[in-house]
Amino acid sequence: MPINPTRDRINPERMDTTPIRRPEWIKVRAPSGETYEWLQNLMRQKALHTVCEEAGCPNMGECWGSGTATFLIMGDICTRTCGFCDVKHGRPLPLDWEEPERVAQAVKAMNLKHAVITSVNRDERKDGGAPIFAMVIRRIRELHPGCSIEVLIPDFKGSLEALKIVMDARPEILNHNVETVPRLFKLVQPQDRYEWSQAVLSNAKKLDPDVLTKSGIMVGLGETMDEVKAVMHDLRDWQVDILTVGQYLQPSRRHLPISRYYTLEEFQELRDYGYSIGFRWVESAPLVRSSYHAAEQVRALSVVHRQLYGDKQ
Repeated sequence: MPINPTRDRINPERMDTTPIRRPEWIKVRAPSGETYEWLQNLMRQKALHTVCEEAGCPNMGECWGSGTATFLIMGDICTRTCGFCDVKHGRPLPLDWEEPERVAQAVKAMNLKHAVITSVNRDERKDGGAPIFAMVIRRIRELHPGCSIEVLIPDFKGSLEALKIVMDARPEILNHNVETVPRLFKLVQPQDRYEWSQAVLSNAKKLDPDVLTKSGIMVGLGETMDEVKAVMHDLRDWQVDILTVGQYLQPSRRHLPISRYYTLEEFQELRDYGYSIGFRWVESAPLVRSSYHAAEQVRALSVVHRQLYGDKQ
């Protein structure tokens, strides 16, 4: 059933959330194996969360089986109520200032070459929890030198001060997902604003022109192909380097319904279009998520960057 954003924004209870049949090309590998079990035990021992588990990522089996995971910091309770997300929401616990040490220890234990760190929204704080991101980045560098770091940050309500706290720690990749097209923002993520996403991504480049910036879009929520391409143009105007495009998968009947499944040919069209307008790397496929192939992206693009501009000082 196509989403009518005007109607559904007023009365979301009327939405038909009955799942539609998945096409044959969407196949999810169930998490299993020794590496998966070891990682699961490590996260419990360190009292850490992963977005893989909390958000029900479809690539969890593949990533955990290969020894990678995306850390979810600042707790597992989000202050926002996005209609696509399976992370719990409500009033979060106070920040845990010992968490950066435990994350860094886990990164070292996993012997990661590339660490991806994301968080829940912490809107009860003016800084959005930005100091925790900075502490995690710096402690990983101290404890596990040579590991590149990608942070997938909230919009911090567009705060330049909060963003600067993160950028001063010099992550290799600064990621923030726009998630959907402007027309559907209030339906999909009612407490977010497209302008806040613009502020984060464009200001990141102003604060550090050398940083690789990245963003992601979900498709299948009622947007049109033209709207997706318009967002891609906006992202390039904000000098975003890396784009991920994936199919929205409804976590439960309590969440927003899938409007439709994009075909493999449409994902290829978006990938080709992304490269044609100047993205340096595009991941576009049904099961692509924000951290999908993240290590490959930073390795490949960092090599190119060094060849063109030399090492960062």
